[in-house]
Formats: sequence, structure tokens, C-alpha cells
Amino acid sequence: MPSWEIMGTGKVMRQFSIPNLMMRGAILMVVLLLLITPLYLIIRTAEVGSELGDLVFTLRNAQIWGRTILLCVSVTLLTTAIAVPLAWLIERTDLPLRRFWSITAALPLVIPSYVYAYLFLVTFGPKGLLQQWLEPLTGIERLPDIQGFWGALIVLSLIGYPYTYLSVRAALRNLDPNLSEAARSLGLNTRQAFWQIELPQLRPAIVAGGLLVALYALRDFGAVTMLRYSTFTRVIYIQYQSFFSRSQAAALAFQLVLIALIVLYAEHRTRGRARYQRVSIGVARSRKRVELGRLKIPALIFTATVVIVSLLIPAGSLLYWVFRGLSQQGGVRAVAGSSNVQDVWTLWEPAINSVTASGLAAVITVIAAIPVAILIVKSRDKYSEFVEELSYSAFALPGLVVALALVWFGANYALPIYQTLPLLLAGYVILFIPQAIGTIRASLLQMSPHVEEAGRTLGENGAGVLRKITLPIIRPGLLAGGALVFLTAMKELPATLLLSPTGYNTLAVEVWTNISEAFFAQAAIPTLLLLILSSVPLAFLNARN
Repeated sequence: MPSWEIMGTGKVMRQFSIPNLMMRGAILMVVLLLLITPLYLIIRTAEVGSELGDLVFTLRNAQIWGRTILLCVSVTLLTTAIAVPLAWLIERTDLPLRRFWSITAALPLVIPSYVYAYLFLVTFGPKGLLQQWLEPLTGIERLPDIQGFWGALIVLSLIGYPYTYLSVRAALRNLDPNLSEAARSLGLNTRQAFWQIELPQLRPAIVAGGLLVALYALRDFGAVTMLRYSTFTRVIYIQYQSFFSRSQAAALAFQLVLIALIVLYAEHRTRGRARYQRVSIGVARSRKRVELGRLKIPALIFTATVVIVSLLIPAGSLLYWVFRGLSQQGGVRAVAGSSNVQDVWTLWEPAINSVTASGLAAVITVIAAIPVAILIVKSRDKYSEFVEELSYSAFALPGLVVALALVWFGANYALPIYQTLPLLLAGYVILFIPQAIGTIRASLLQMSPHVEEAGRTLGENGAGVLRKITLPIIRPGLLAGGALVFLTAMKELPATLLLSPTGYNTLAVEVWTNISEAFFAQAAIPTLLLLILSSVPLAFLNARN
């Protein structure tokens, strides 16, 4: 049985015997799939020809760059300002109801951006719920318009801060308590110890969370489209729908990918050499919580405000529209948002389609990620580095760009699968394989190579070791990766809009269709169903943790 000898620092570190042909073939298929998008962008952009300069070097294009970068930077800074103090208060202090805040502070992560933007509009818009409640008391007939930059900034920040919050909270949990105690023994107070000792140690976590937020802001399509803020994603979609020039849409998408690569490079340069290792030796012990004293009430107000604004108000607005839609048609028979009536039971088909597509995407993506993760962990050569960088770079690809690439590929080179479920699943794999690779890679790194060696000494070949030893050991990573892929696939909108088979309606498409036509009550039930189904994997991960 052929095997790969995994080299590192001049000598063999680990050996993993598996069928060489199957391993290389599976990795090659993943690489070819991931190369479709950059190949499409290069070909389509080249078709613009001499007009490329006229498209790129224009005032309109410069304004799109400015709006996109302004939103990306602003959202990253605002989420950091929210997440870092929130994580510190919950993890390090004697804040009341810490367990409740720790759970609710992360829940906005499950809400799709287009759903959040729609709830934001119907609540705080010029004729929203807030205006309706204020008019009898104050006589206010219209609130200021919240569309544009400020609306997009608020929505994406309230959705995106959990990325940084979870990253910083995990880092705080792993910090050595002796550092802060030593600082206070040298005369520093709590505030000085945080700024001079703890905050520098948190820089990698803050940068990592900020990277996710920045890429999320760049990739977002739903919120900026609903709030009419023309970043690259919105302009690309409008260009694509106009059917005027797909090549110009690709040229715009190429620029969006370029911004994402700039963000990745900036993150790499600012990451620094900080690590999370403990500096002390011995058994881990819990740290003493900081007593807030007179600051307990202000801290509680800050935490409660974040949770109320980011979670409870949108949830209350959604429930209001659910009950309003039901009451308009006399109970649970129908949901009304216009003159059209939609039977609630007809939502089962979109729900089943959503669960089916997301479930298949989770299984296929995890299977595709296994050989890639094994290669990344167990091999240290140029090929494995290329595969790793190509795989993780997919996280920087907006769903709209991937969808455009696969539409082009299907229409020109894979017509039998054009506008079919396999093409949609291929888009999900490209978009979400970094999540599966990350969790599987973490599990592989925690596994001792001696376990596999023991299996081989007992007569198992490479395939047997993989099936009977490796996969059972890394099962938590497989399940976590599948849950993350399922969650994000349920929420994915642009790829689903462009790649779904004709007549294959999903909850995401159902919600988007209704809210884009201002049928808010009609959108409420599918929105609630989407959030419930999307929360299942998040609850699963929390239960395992």
C-alpha cells in the first residue's frame, strides 16, 4: 500500500498510509473546483479589452471603491469597540447574569443580513413601527430615512460584532492569570493592567475577529442591497441583472476580490508574533473575577443595551409581523402581506428544499475537506501550501462572485448540470469549505501520530487506519464543520438566487422575494422558520461545548 512520508525540518515527522491515487484525485478535484472562480474572473475581465481602463479609471468606480472601503473599515472599528469591552465584562468581571449575557450576545450571528436589514427598516424606517408608536404621543408623522451608509453601518455592525466577541472571549479564557496578578502586584490598577498587559495579549484575537468582520462586510449582499448603499456587491448584482455586460460585472467582481486580498494581506502584516501560550507552569486554575464596584450599573446598562438593540428588538419586531400576518387572515391558515394570500403550509416545500440543499452541502463539503485537511496537516511542501492558501482564500470570495463563475461554467462547459441542484451544491462547497477544513484541521492537530502507527503495527492498511482510527477520533471536528456549513448554507442568498434550479424555492429566496417587494407580514413566517432551522446547528455546537 503506497504511503506519503510527511517531511518537516529535514526529517520524517509523521506517516499516514492511504490509497495514494484516491488521495491525490480527491484533492485535485477540490483544487479544480476552487480554480473555477479566479479563472472566470481572469477570462471575463480580459474580454473587456481596451474598455477596461475606461471602466476602472472613472469617477464612478472610484466612488464604489470609496464606499466599499469606508463601510468595511467603519464596520470593523465599530464591531471592535462593541465586542472587546463586552467580552471583557462577561468573561473577566462579576457582571450580573453573566451566563445569560454570554449566550444572548452571540445569537445575532444566526440572523441573515437581509433579514436583519428588513427588520431594521420596518422598525426604525420613516413609517416603521417606532414611528407608529410615537405618533400618538408626539405627533411625529415621519422619521428620518435610515437607508444608505449609516443604516448599512449599524446593521452590519450589530450582526458582525459576535465574530470579534467570540474570538476575544476565547482568548481571555486562555490568558495566563499570573500576568494580570503580577502587574497588580507591581502597583498597576485594573484599568492599567488591562491596557498594558491584557490588551496586547488579545491583539491576535482582535485582529482575527476583525478579519472575519471585514470580509463579511465586503461579501455582504442582502443588507447593502436592501438599504440601498452601493458597494461592489450591489453594483455587481445590478450589472448582472441588466444583462448589458457580464464582462463588466466580472471586472467589478475582480476588483472586489482584490480588496479582499488586500484585507487578507493587511491582516497577515498586523497579526504580529503574539501567541496564546501560558507563561507559567502548572495546573490551570480559574482567575479571580474583577469587582466592578460603582461601575457595575454602567457595565450592566452597556451589556443590556447591546443585547436589546442587536437581538431583542429585531426578535420582537419579527414576532409582531408574524402575529399581524396571522391575524389578518384569521389564524394560522394564511399569512397576508398584500392582496395575495400565501398558505402557511406551502412553506414546507421551501423549508424542505433549504434543509435538503444545506444538509447535502454539509455532507459533501466535509467529505471534500477531509483529504485537504490531511494534506495540510501532514505535509509541508509547496504543493500543500498552495492547496491551503487556495482553500482558505475561498472565504474571501463573495457568494455573488462564485455564483457568476459557476453560471458561466455551467452554461459553457457543463450544460447538463446548468440550473440544477449539483451546481448549487458546488457553489456551497466553494464558499464554505474553509470552515470545514478549519475544524477538521484543528482535530487532526490534536491527534497523536502514534495512534495511527499503532494501527499499522496491528496490520491495518492506510484505508483501514483512516476508517477505523482517524475518522472516529476527529469526529467532533467533522460534526462541527458540518454544522457550520449547514448554518451558513441556510443563510446564503446571492449564490442561492443565481444557482438554484428553476422552481426550486428555498426559505432564503422566499424571504428575499417578499421583503424586496415590501410584503413584510408575508415575509415574517418564512423568516421565523429560517431562523429556527438555522439555530439548530448553533444549539448543537453550544451543547457539545
